[in-house]
This record gives sequence, structure tokens and C-alpha cells, in this order.
Amino acid sequence: MINWKIIPENPDVAKFVECYWFLEKEQTDDIHKYPKLNPDPSGTLIIAPNEQRYHYDNTSMSFEGVGSHWIFPNCQTFQMDHSQPFLIFGIKFKIGALYSLNINPKQPVIDQVIDVDINALINSETFSGSSILSTAKLQPDICCAMMDELIKPWLLENPQDKHSKLTGRAVTLLSNNPVSHIGELLHCSQRTIERSFIRVTGFTLKQCQSMNKLEAVLAHLSQLKENDINWLNITYEFGFSDQPHLIRYLKNIIGATPGEYIKERDLTIDIYGGFESP
Repeated sequence: MINWKIIPENPDVAKFVECYWFLEKEQTDDIHKYPKLNPDPSGTLIIAPNEQRYHYDNTSMSFEGVGSHWIFPNCQTFQMDHSQPFLIFGIKFKIGALYSLNINPKQPVIDQVIDVDINALINSETFSGSSILSTAKLQPDICCAMMDELIKPWLLENPQDKHSKLTGRAVTLLSNNPVSHIGELLHCSQRTIERSFIRVTGFTLKQCQSMNKLEAVLAHLSQLKENDINWLNITYEFGFSDQPHLIRYLKNIIGATPGEYIKERDLTIDIYGGFESP
């Protein structure tokens, strides 16, 4: 199995894109066949071979198709079918970035997986998904430099409006501040921020903060063995009032209690790791 994650070097691209990542599963890789993708307020563009099938399930819908596709921001856990070998290159966008882009359907769109023609999307006749995938496997840095050049003109065609700019400023404050303080910190009314944030992302500030906290908790847990996990320490380290609060939080957002989650370890971060830079 090959996997990596790289942050864009081009500053114009980095305004929109959080990271590029690559994942290959081979026939001999003995890993969980149906991993779960945890809720995420970001959107990801998946580049895949034209004939490669994909399948995603959440509590209410299933999404099937072949080739490249969007995984739009999701507040539900998706179960994926990774039972067969595959190659995928991902472009993970920053929270709210899709709102500024010329995308069909018009954003925000939540909990949807939709096929995409990437050549048409970025208005490029030179884009080749097979070339990107083969380069990603052998030369990650060169691959990311290629993607910077390919998508930069498309990204620069899409200026940010006042709602997008305000949302971007709010996102940077969510990790270290109560939602109720965001308005004061931005010298703006809380109601105005909430309206712009929902318009751009499809989520409330509280929903986004909750999903960001989940990602931090899961990243921390992925580094620990079961016997090393102290749930009381995790409760207070990540700002939960008590262990019942943590249990309810995990049950509501990923559908499993702490004990059930640790027993299964079936989320993508547990199965594929944290996607360290090559």
C-alpha cells in the first residue's frame, strides 16, 4: 500500500486547497474492505481511473459510479467499498472553498457524491488523469507541482465574495475559541457571521467546529494502542465536560460509542494512517 499527503507549494492554489493526497491498495494488501469516512466539512475532488468503480453508503442513501468524482462536504459517516485494488488521487479543498468555484451543482451541497468531468471542470484539454495517477505513484512532488500548474488558472478565475472572506476568517478561529465569541473577535454581529457561514458551507459554526474536533480526536486516537487509551484524559484534553458527554458526541457523529469504535477501528484514519508526507 502506498499513501502520502502534500500541501500545495503555490500560494494561489493554497488559498483554496488544503492538501493533495494519494492512495493505492494492491491485491495483496490485507486491510479492512469497507472502511468508513468520518464527517468532514471540506470537499474533496477524487481523480481515479475511468473504469474504476466507487461505492459510498450513508444512513439514507447510496452512491455508485465509475471514475473521478466529487465527495462534497459530509455531516454523515460514509461507508466505502474498498474490497478491490484501487488508485485514487485526492484534492482536499479548504472549508468553504467550493462556494467560490464554478461548480455544478452550485454550492453548498452536503452529503453527496457526484461524477465529474475534470477536463471540463478546470477547462483544460491537457489534463490527463492517468498521467497524474502514474506520476503520483512514483514521483509525488512532481505530481503535486503538475497539479498546481493545472488548476491554478481555474482557481484564479473564481474571486471570493464578502461571504466567503468572512467565512474564511471565522474558520481560522473555530479551533481555539467558543462559537459565541467569533462575532466579537471579528468585530461583526454573530448573526451576520452565522448567515454567511451557512450560505458558504451549508453548516452552522457549531457543526463545523464539532466535525473539526472529531478529526482531532480521531487523529490522536489513531496514534495510540487500545491499552494506552485513557478516556478520562481524552475527555478533558478535547474539552468535553465529562465522559457521558464524549460518549454521546461519538455516538451522534460516527454512530459508535468509544468502546465500539476502538473494537472496530474501521475509519479511514485507522486503516490507511495519517497520510504522512513522503
